[in-house]
Amino acid sequence: MDSRLEVYRKLPDIEAAKTELSRSAAMQSEIWSEAVAASRAIFPQPAAMLLLPALNQMIDITTTRTMAGQNHPPSIIFIMLIFLALLSALLAGYGMACSSSRIHMLVFAAILSITVYVIFDLEYPRLGLIQIDAADQVLVEVRQGMK
Repeated sequence: MDSRLEVYRKLPDIEAAKTELSRSAAMQSEIWSEAVAASRAIFPQPAAMLLLPALNQMIDITTTRTMAGQNHPPSIIFIMLIFLALLSALLAGYGMACSSSRIHMLVFAAILSITVYVIFDLEYPRLGLIQIDAADQVLVEVRQGMK
């Protein structure tokens, strides 16, 4: 648990987080090996049937969480989003060129810029204004409960 929390604390330093993530994966592998060996040698069969699936779920959720942080849409999606924003701004500017009021252009540009920023920020939630620290807080509380 401590190793997993360290991974999230070290973000957005990707290299430090990857180092800690590999350390965490090695610990998981060691825990799994020892649990399998102990379930064969020490535990009665019903205890092993409870321990190993729970341990497997723990490893699965850490893998799922890691992959969710690493998987992003292809770059072409972001390029198309930026192109769409620029094209929309061009067409709106052309349509509003005859207008004497410039407030519409400013509002449109602001809304378009904020929308594109929020989309990028949601895709990389540990780097921008939108943070997912609440998800990490659950792990901190679980760790405190273990002490």
